[in-house]
Amino acid sequence: MEIVVDTGGGFQTFSVEATRSGRRVEVSTARGVVEVAEVTRTGQTVRTGRFMAARVIALVEHPAASEGERRGKARAPSSQSSLL
Repeated sequence: MEIVVDTGGGFQTFSVEATRSGRRVEVSTARGVVEVAEVTRTGQTVRTGRFMAARVIALVEHPAASEGERRGKARAPSSQSSLL
């Protein structure tokens, strides 16, 4: 998840990622604050970023890599037929 924040004279980009298998990134908004947190399977927060909602320009979510992409294998497009 990338968070783009207005700094007054420009913008700054922050990144929060689910760094290990089984973790997820949760976003919540309350009382003018956007909170982005990396959470374990049990619900324990590992890292948190808090930003003023008025300053947040964009929240960009990137899809998780598939199992083949994590191992460095290229995956055939779904429109391409299999050789097996």
